Amino acid sequence: MRSKDREWPTQLNTTNRDAIFLTALVALMALASTLGCDVERRKSDAELGLNTQQSAGRKLYDGECDRCHEPYSSRGKKGPSLKGVFQHKYLSLSGLPANDERVTDIIRLGRNEMPGYSQKLTSQDLEDLLAYLHTL
Repeated sequence: MRSKDREWPTQLNTTNRDAIFLTALVALMALASTLGCDVERRKSDAELGLNTQQSAGRKLYDGECDRCHEPYSSRGKKGPSLKGVFQHKYLSLSGLPANDERVTDIIRLGRNEMPGYSQKLTSQDLEDLLAYLHTL
């Protein structure tokens, strides 16, 4: 048997591996593109039409709330989504009225797995945060 004949199966296997790899890569890219359909570019404060107080509240939200609560999506993270939190009569998990007083209490005192922020946020911070939550 010639040495060229012995190389053929190895070259065929390499070609097959490359084809399988390319097919898998295309499949993963297609899957990733369908999973990312609800991902949106983050809008600026101006694009959202936020005033100064709402913008300050958004910064607080980004620093304290966003890791557990989605602001503009109906899917939750560790905690429930806050999209439209004040557009409903009652809060989704607790069933408490969706008003400034109840939401402020939850932020200050915490609830279930959510820590309280009474030692971290000032009364002005809470007002700013509520102003932003009303825009969701």
